[in-house]
Amino acid sequence: MSIDVWVNGIAQDSVSAFDRGLAYGDGLFATMRCSKQGVLFLDVHLARLAQSAQRLGIEWQPSSELLGLIQQVAERYVADGGHDGCIKLLLSRGVGGRGYLPPNDALITEVLSVHDIPAHYRDWQAQGITLQSNPVQLSRQPRLAGMKHLNRLEQVLLRSEPLNQDFDDWLVLDCQGNLVESSMANIFFIKGKTVVTPAQSHSGVAGVMREQLFYYLIESGFNLECRDIAYAELTQFEQALISNSLFGVVAIKRIDQIQYAMSDISRKIQTDLSLSL
Repeated sequence: MSIDVWVNGIAQDSVSAFDRGLAYGDGLFATMRCSKQGVLFLDVHLARLAQSAQRLGIEWQPSSELLGLIQQVAERYVADGGHDGCIKLLLSRGVGGRGYLPPNDALITEVLSVHDIPAHYRDWQAQGITLQSNPVQLSRQPRLAGMKHLNRLEQVLLRSEPLNQDFDDWLVLDCQGNLVESSMANIFFIKGKTVVTPAQSHSGVAGVMREQLFYYLIESGFNLECRDIAYAELTQFEQALISNSLFGVVAIKRIDQIQYAMSDISRKIQTDLSLSL
């Protein structure tokens, strides 16, 4: 069986037991979609990783060797499978001694892996999804907000809750009752020519696809608002959608008992940005 994981450029699937990513969740990751056109929005993903690393005090920039490996892995996966795939790049601060204080001389660990995109994402794009409110609420920490960091215990708790049969994913709120995201994607609400999305200034992940939608919506003449959204506001909107780097954009049909029109906007975005699976 071929190895689909590379650690620091070497085909292997293990890291040191003393790696700070394992011990403390001290690191970051990105999930990227690869297709016949290459890795979608690769430069944006890498720029976000570098910026987030800087916020954590980790000095990192993608090397030419890493860029070459990403391209090689993506091209081989698509050629062998004939369909789009998921490239995951994980960075940790590396091996450090016992204790929270980051070492000055840690060598960054880079873990690259390739995976299938879940088959049901294609159905989601075509049919839309339903969201159920999750009882687990996210904490608010501005120093970490927006980053796709390795501290994912809140998401583990979220996904461990039993989802009712009629729902596809979770709607996630923070500890002050403001909407943040779904369990795996950013969320947008639409009324007329106004699009509203959570600000992500205290919780959640500011996704790469979210950023691409900002550009698209503004260029398409929509008014875009990034702000706190209370649950009580959900009945005021006409359409809703979620976005991430793998499935692109998916319409929301219902949140709890609140119905939305199937978003014609989501289908147009899928076509215009070549996001259809």
